Amino acid sequence: MKSVAIIGASGYTGGELLRMLSVHPEVEVTEITSRKLDGQPVHKTHPHVRDTGLVFRDKKPSEIDADLVFTATPHGASMKIVPDLLKTGAKVVDLSGDYRYRDTAVYEKWYGMEHTSDAESVFGLPELYRDEIKKANLVGNPGCFPTGAILSSFPLVDNDLVDRIIIDSKTGVSGAGVSPSGVTHYPNIGDNVNPYKISSHRHMSEIQQELHGFDDVKVSFTPHLVPVNRGIQTTSHSFLKEEHEDITPDEIRKLYEKQYGKEYFIKLMDEGEIPHLSSVRGSNFVHIGGFEIDETGRLVMLSCIDNLVKGASGQAIQNMNILLGLDETLGLRHLGLHP
Repeated sequence: MKSVAIIGASGYTGGELLRMLSVHPEVEVTEITSRKLDGQPVHKTHPHVRDTGLVFRDKKPSEIDADLVFTATPHGASMKIVPDLLKTGAKVVDLSGDYRYRDTAVYEKWYGMEHTSDAESVFGLPELYRDEIKKANLVGNPGCFPTGAILSSFPLVDNDLVDRIIIDSKTGVSGAGVSPSGVTHYPNIGDNVNPYKISSHRHMSEIQQELHGFDDVKVSFTPHLVPVNRGIQTTSHSFLKEEHEDITPDEIRKLYEKQYGKEYFIKLMDEGEIPHLSSVRGSNFVHIGGFEIDETGRLVMLSCIDNLVKGASGQAIQNMNILLGLDETLGLRHLGLHP
């Protein structure tokens, strides 16, 4: 049995980690930390997590004793504690943006702060970087928007079929985090669709990194907040290169089957079937569909994920399983909550 700790376990991602790890057959959560909740039983914050005996503690990274540590901490905070965690011999999965970038200058541009850590990390998208993750000590867990956007478009980029991708994503309110705000106040979000950071969302840089924008492909991204608790539905409009304008939807689908046919968590929709948020809610699955091309050469792809699971904590557990040499699907095989 492997021991696991969660630093910063008081937020939604911490709650999801605890929910799923509570039924994991090969690991045990031994420590959870929070400075402001020191001494409080976990169920006072996460009422769905009971009978674990876990209590929040305010601990320094050097005091953590675990085989693997999840850092569910804010951007900028992770880079200050991860190096000390690695010194203890623990493997680390970081859920912030601090270790997702190959070029720290890109991080500094989009996050507006100096990157001060030289710890080596791997981008934690298992469907693309499984072999690299196996050898790593530190994984930068991808953002929620990038997970759905990258996976739904990667085969197109990998096969050099498109020169421009415009990504439109709709996200549930839980993506804004546990702290309430005027934006997430019910009268402001209910019966509404709210675009935000329409050309400057920091996740665009992460998507561009993995889809090779702007050197090979121009990639644009706009998010929208919609009145649901969980989920991200992404519509990607990809424009085929002139030399590939005669490609058929069936040929596109075969490329996706070749890329993802053996991936447990990626499900390709049947012809005419649309991915739905309720089909993946609460699960680590990605549903991908669309495969339609209009008369202008625009290819439309769709994806749905749960932003708190495959978009955060579930993918973090998937990475944990790989890092610890376990079956990648352990603790994550449950299906979505439909309806």
